[in-house]
Amino acid sequence: MADEIFDFEDGFEEEGVAKRRQDDEKTEVLVTETNSITQIGETDTYSMKVSGDKVSIMHETQGTNTSMPGGLVTPPENFSAVCGDIYRSSFPRTDNFEFLSRLKLKSIICLIPEDYPEENSSFIQDHNIKFFQIGMEGNKEPFVKIQPELIQEALKIVLNPENQPILIHCNRGKHRTGCLVGCIRKLQKWSLSMIFDEYRKFSYPKERPLDQQFIEMFRDEETDRYATARNWLPLKW
Repeated sequence: MADEIFDFEDGFEEEGVAKRRQDDEKTEVLVTETNSITQIGETDTYSMKVSGDKVSIMHETQGTNTSMPGGLVTPPENFSAVCGDIYRSSFPRTDNFEFLSRLKLKSIICLIPEDYPEENSSFIQDHNIKFFQIGMEGNKEPFVKIQPELIQEALKIVLNPENQPILIHCNRGKHRTGCLVGCIRKLQKWSLSMIFDEYRKFSYPKERPLDQQFIEMFRDEETDRYATARNWLPLKW
């Protein structure tokens, strides 16, 4: 099978990290049958290469304006690779399904408590994707806080290689997803400043101090022991 390249811009806008083109409300991703990449403006560009069953994503900053013809697919807002076969995004819509199908996902984990839409349920059934739902309320002043046990449960699902490739999503892909990814970064031994920089990048302009406090105070020792004993750590890039 010919290699395919997915490209999308990483910027900062009200509704998410994925920067939209000025003439379209959706982030556009060009798919070509050659190894051509579309680069638009001086932005952070994620290049996703699909070769057989292998998906790899590269990140680079480009300052050129070039494009190649190809079919269009649309990733969910705030979509990005976390590491290895772990991805994150906002809630997938029907127009994102073609993009997600190319990731060859084994699992999706949803972090909101509401019922999953029928069209999303049909998509995961049609593609034999395992579905996990760890419903949690986001951190909000003054009394609503994420329960650490729920994050621990979600981490055990995400870190298990049998569930990968896996997509993590909540509603906007900002706060609950940001907290879970922040705790993954703690297991990767990232510094707090690096973790918070990433969190703010995806949650801008609605960063929540409670989320950053949660990440900082989260005790990852139990999860670290659990995952290390099963050879799930260290995570592969």
